[in-house]
Amino acid sequence: MRIGYTLMTEQSGPRELVRHAQAAQDAGFDFEVSSDHYSPWLTEQGHAPNAWVLLGAVAQATRDVELMTFVTCPTMRYHPAVVAQQAATLQLLADGRFTLGLGAGENLNEHVVGRGWPSVHVRHDMLQEATHVIRDLLTGELVTWEGQHFRVDSARLWDVPEDGVEIGIAVSGEQGVDRFAPLADHLIQAAPDGDVVRQWADVHPGSSRVIGQVPICWDPDEEAATERAHAEFRWFGGGWSVNADLPTPAGFDAASQFVRREDVAASIACGPDLDAIAESARPFLEAGFTDLAIVQVGEHHQDRFLAEAAGPLLERLRAL
Repeated sequence: MRIGYTLMTEQSGPRELVRHAQAAQDAGFDFEVSSDHYSPWLTEQGHAPNAWVLLGAVAQATRDVELMTFVTCPTMRYHPAVVAQQAATLQLLADGRFTLGLGAGENLNEHVVGRGWPSVHVRHDMLQEATHVIRDLLTGELVTWEGQHFRVDSARLWDVPEDGVEIGIAVSGEQGVDRFAPLADHLIQAAPDGDVVRQWADVHPGSSRVIGQVPICWDPDEEAATERAHAEFRWFGGGWSVNADLPTPAGFDAASQFVRREDVAASIACGPDLDAIAESARPFLEAGFTDLAIVQVGEHHQDRFLAEAAGPLLERLRAL
């Protein structure tokens, strides 16, 4: 399993994130993923810089770590033709290190353009159509598209990477695999569901990455770690079926008001014990994931985590 570092745009400003990206590379992480949000989940997190501008800067500030959006919704806030152009440009800036991670999106980020929030079935239809548009444009050919949800009029990408851009799609269940596996190079999954991984492998035998993400909250003080994880990550317990539909940080605050500190500590490894933190990755390893991005909770503890704990944690994770 390759281990990545998450550039959490919800909890850090853009300059800090570039610095974290450099430090994560120096610490030995294999890849880095960036969230793509217009708003944080909770006001306690306090940030939401643009992911594409950030990754352009990170591409120039790093040398060899792979980069990825985790994930971009190419259906409402961005038209898929714009996402294709952004992905092609970033791939050129990153010298082939970039993977485009796509997903059906969250109301939290997409409602800001005033188009409403479609049902999950419609969102999946839109993502499927958008992925077709992106793939067509990444060929560098002239594209005209007339679909149910999107139109593209005589569009061509003039700067296209020679080896293209690989695409990962976030999938949560078996129906999603049936729909998106033929369109994607790699599987992105929030939960360590081995059945979904095996179903995906039937479509992509031996050729596809399975990419996940796990939050942790390292701190020399376990109580302080638990307090911070509860303050900034209590929304995590709602699950994506709930989280995708909440429109604002106020909604996430209300939905998580009865989440207790002990509930957070039971789902997120908190404190100084690096062996226990590493063990929280084991379900992903056993489910067949090839890549796992670590989320260290808390802006003000990133520098210390990367300087003191990241190296020893990577050793423990790779020893699994």
